[in-house]
Amino acid sequence: MWMKNGMEESISYMGDYNKVDSILSVFYSDCKVREMKKYIQHGRVSTYEHCRNVARLSYDINRLLFLRSDLNVLLTGAMLHDFYLYDWHRDDNGSHRLHGFTHAETARRNAEKYFHIDDKTSQVIYCHMWPLNLRRIPTSREAWIVCIADKCVSFHETLFQRKN
Repeated sequence: MWMKNGMEESISYMGDYNKVDSILSVFYSDCKVREMKKYIQHGRVSTYEHCRNVARLSYDINRLLFLRSDLNVLLTGAMLHDFYLYDWHRDDNGSHRLHGFTHAETARRNAEKYFHIDDKTSQVIYCHMWPLNLRRIPTSREAWIVCIADKCVSFHETLFQRKN
C-alpha cells in the first residue's frame, strides 16, 4: 500500500518500521543523506524516498523469509545504495549517460567518505545493480536482499508513481 506522509510518499509493505527507523535515524537526520530529497529517482519519487522504500522492503524480505541477516548491514546498505548525490536525469555533457553502470561505485565512495562503512556494507552498495553490472555479483545475504528489493521498488516506482 502506498501512503502519503506529508509531501513525501513511501511504501508500507508490512506496517511497523520502528526498528528500521531506529537503525536508520542517524541517516534520516544527516544533511548529506537529506540532500537526496532534491533528486528524482523514478517517476516522482526522490532518491531519499526510494532508498527508504528499499530499506523497508529489505527488512520485510529478511523478516518474512527468516533470512537472519545482519540488520545494520542490510539497512545501512539499503539506505545508502543510491547515495551518489547528483541528478542523473541531467545530461551534464554526457557524464551521466552511463549512470546505471557507474552510480553504485559513486554511492559506495560517498558512503565510505561520510559514514566510514564497513566492507560488508560497502559490498552491498557496490553490487546492488547486478545483473546490469555482470561482474558485481552479490556475495552476501544482505547484498542479495538489497539487490532484489531495489529491483522490486524500482519497478513499482517506475510504473505506478509516474510524473503527472
